[in-house]
Amino acid sequence: MNIDKYPSRLLEAAVNEFSKLPGIGRKSALRLVLHLLRQDKEDVNSFGNSLIQLRNEIKHCKVCHNISDNDTCQICSNPSRNESVICVVENIRDVMSLENTHQFNGLYHVLGGIISPMDGIGPAELEIDSLIERVDSGKVIEIILALSTTMEGDTTNFYIYRKLKGKEVKISTLARGVSIGDELEYTDEITLGRSLMNRVPFESSLGK
Repeated sequence: MNIDKYPSRLLEAAVNEFSKLPGIGRKSALRLVLHLLRQDKEDVNSFGNSLIQLRNEIKHCKVCHNISDNDTCQICSNPSRNESVICVVENIRDVMSLENTHQFNGLYHVLGGIISPMDGIGPAELEIDSLIERVDSGKVIEIILALSTTMEGDTTNFYIYRKLKGKEVKISTLARGVSIGDELEYTDEITLGRSLMNRVPFESSLGK
């Protein structure tokens, strides 16, 4: 874009940064930047500092890989949670979606993605080995596979199932109240909660 279209190089630089965010085009980026310019300097400084602090200080839970302020997240460190049941999810947004149902009192395991050869993501790029280690600890009696019902999600589910097959752990998956092709974060809380509570053995989902 011609730099002359912007009255300020600083403005253009800010627009360039905002337009790097997912779903934000240059017009939306410009609108956001101009909005910030209308705010008090203190508010803008607070906004910027919160992002810097987030990036510099955020941690990932050493147990489940959820984001956390500490080495162990609030869920994993909560003694009232049932540590014998682990719900396996793709990302942090899925943890938030499932927590909003208020139907699950176990722990989570965040894979950090799903197997997608087209995107260059294989099992080695995901937190699958650490999941196996948690199962091998002997404290886990059930693994709930709660990945999106897409081809990539189903592939990842099956891969984990094969890795866990033969171990003394129950493997279940969400009931098909979550439609095929849906991602968990876009499923309403009631449907997601019912799918979680009415989960079925993973074996019964094979071939369907």
